[in-house]
Amino acid sequence: MRRDVLVNGSGVDQVAVADRGLHYGDGLFETLAVLDGQPRLWQRHVTRLREGCARLGIAMPDPSILYDEARALCREHARAVLKIIVTRGAGGRGYRPPIRAQHSAPTRIVAVYPWPDYPAAYAEEGIALRVCRTRLGCNPALAGMKHLNRLEQVLARAEWDDPAIAEGLMLDQRERVIAGTMSNLFLVREGRLLTPRLDECGVAGIMRGLILESAVQQGIAVEIGDLSLECLRLADEIFVSNSVAGLWPVRRLAQMTYAVGPLTSALRTGLMAVQRQEMADSADSSNG
Repeated sequence: MRRDVLVNGSGVDQVAVADRGLHYGDGLFETLAVLDGQPRLWQRHVTRLREGCARLGIAMPDPSILYDEARALCREHARAVLKIIVTRGAGGRGYRPPIRAQHSAPTRIVAVYPWPDYPAAYAEEGIALRVCRTRLGCNPALAGMKHLNRLEQVLARAEWDDPAIAEGLMLDQRERVIAGTMSNLFLVREGRLLTPRLDECGVAGIMRGLILESAVQQGIAVEIGDLSLECLRLADEIFVSNSVAGLWPVRRLAQMTYAVGPLTSALRTGLMAVQRQEMADSADSSNG
């Protein structure tokens, strides 16, 4: 029996060949950081998963069962990555979702992975960023969700193998800056925090939401809108974020260089405070 993965509660690493997640990417996933045996920001991830399931018409697994399975896999890990996948389940051939009464329950997969070996310098000194050739397609029906269709990111990430470049920046078909291949993007300009709107494409990251909340709490002006590469050229500070990496300053993009500025540092400090509080709240609550 596997000790690092559960499929519908069983310690196996196989799913039905007819699973719609395999055939059509018909499902969603969440990626969580694990610290001291505890999945971080659990409630926020479960809320996004529930909202995504509702948008796709997939039955949401019982959060308490997901939590119990996650804790069972994570409890012996001081630091790890937890991934939760929910698919529509097994079904016949064809795009049309099966009638709910005639198909099996959604498939839930909970798996734990080793912590990535990101250099400490990424968070302390910043990263190098590149612009990807692969463009994101616009589809408001899927925008914001962390659905299983990630071929655009796969193609974008395959564009470089230079270890000095930590992340790639993705634009949409109208040349608007949207996000990194695995992160959300922020820039600082004249004391304001700017981030792309994600109502046509992109993933609304959990860490992105935390950073926006922290900015408001600190009295930092926030603007969510369309951004171009020219906006990045004029930026005073740039950083990216995700649930595992946290916040990484950007020190270089093409020929442009940036410092780890005061707003980036303040937001990182505020972010750590919010995460500590949420970890304490999560420790006090034993249900999902």
